[in-house]
Amino acid sequence: MINKRLLVKNLLAHNDENSFYDKKRFLNIGEREGKAKFLKHVCALANSNPNNNSFIVVGVEDEDNTIIGTDFFDDSKIQNLVNAYLDNPPLISYENIPFPHLPDGKVVGLVTIRSNGKLCSLRRNIWKYYGGSVFFRDGSMSMPKVFDIKIKDVNSQVVAGIEQHARNNIELTLDGVIDFINNKHRNLESHYKVFKEQFVVCWAGITKKVNEPGENGAEKVYYSRVDIELINEQVRLFYSALDEVEIKTDDNTFSTTEYIHLGLNHQRKYYPLETVTITFNDNGSYKMDSTLIFEPPQYDKKLLHHVYNTNNVLLEKIKKGMSLSAAEKKDVENLPATYLICALNGFEDAREKLEKYRKIIKEYDRSVYASLKESLRVLRKVKYS
Repeated sequence: MINKRLLVKNLLAHNDENSFYDKKRFLNIGEREGKAKFLKHVCALANSNPNNNSFIVVGVEDEDNTIIGTDFFDDSKIQNLVNAYLDNPPLISYENIPFPHLPDGKVVGLVTIRSNGKLCSLRRNIWKYYGGSVFFRDGSMSMPKVFDIKIKDVNSQVVAGIEQHARNNIELTLDGVIDFINNKHRNLESHYKVFKEQFVVCWAGITKKVNEPGENGAEKVYYSRVDIELINEQVRLFYSALDEVEIKTDDNTFSTTEYIHLGLNHQRKYYPLETVTITFNDNGSYKMDSTLIFEPPQYDKKLLHHVYNTNNVLLEKIKKGMSLSAAEKKDVENLPATYLICALNGFEDAREKLEKYRKIIKEYDRSVYASLKESLRVLRKVKYS
């Protein structure tokens, strides 16, 4: 098994950006330009590495390789995005890698790209790139190519060496478990479980028992402020300061069901969003499957028009620096969640409002900004499901 934290360090130490890896301060696939640039780099890295993995490291300063981190990103539908825009799409995964010096919620993102051995190209137009375009890596740049298009294997041995030096060992695994329980989450209820005598999953959170039948007739237990890590690979599987999560385990699987809190006029309830199941195999491999089970609440359109227009007025007031009444400040706290409900009920501009005003909200109130990011995350999952 590869320790992904060591892999990131080895990539950064190996060389500057090159034909098998790129680095970014952040990804912005919520906007058209950011999505197009991301797809361009994925296409170029896949074509330049037909027989080995290639990588994008997210949360690193370009000039000096300083690890600054990025927001936790759990878009399990990123493969769907790539499939929608690329012909001969590569296999792609996004993993969140914790580093000890980063604050809570900040990680290094690791995008792993595995070509299917065929020429990858844009399927349709996006931003300023035309459908049919083919990209390759030229040093640290992803460049279009229109002649002499051949995919060549030039990096397999180099990448294999880097991955070999990032192999995990029992010392790193034990240190990871002890650090997770005794240091990172010493004030939370923490657990660990070993699967197939090889894999160690740790999880922590604030527990809440409810009077609902759970496994073997016991009370159901939900976790909030949840952090889950696959210790062997130093991968953070889940992190949330807001939502509630149900966790189930057996000898072969570890599964989470995430719930989101939604509603209007103080009538809110928890809705199941997504179930993620990790199945561990005897041969030292594992498979992760995600199923979106979300059924959004539906509301009267007249009521939602009133909510939507009120939110728009509040955003303009915040933008102009105008003072807000106590009632308006309360409405701002609920603004991301109510915009989310509007978007789920057919108000197409609601998501655009959240994207457009995210910087203004971040400056206004960090807790509201955290709710905004959660709302955008839900919309992203629903869109690419």
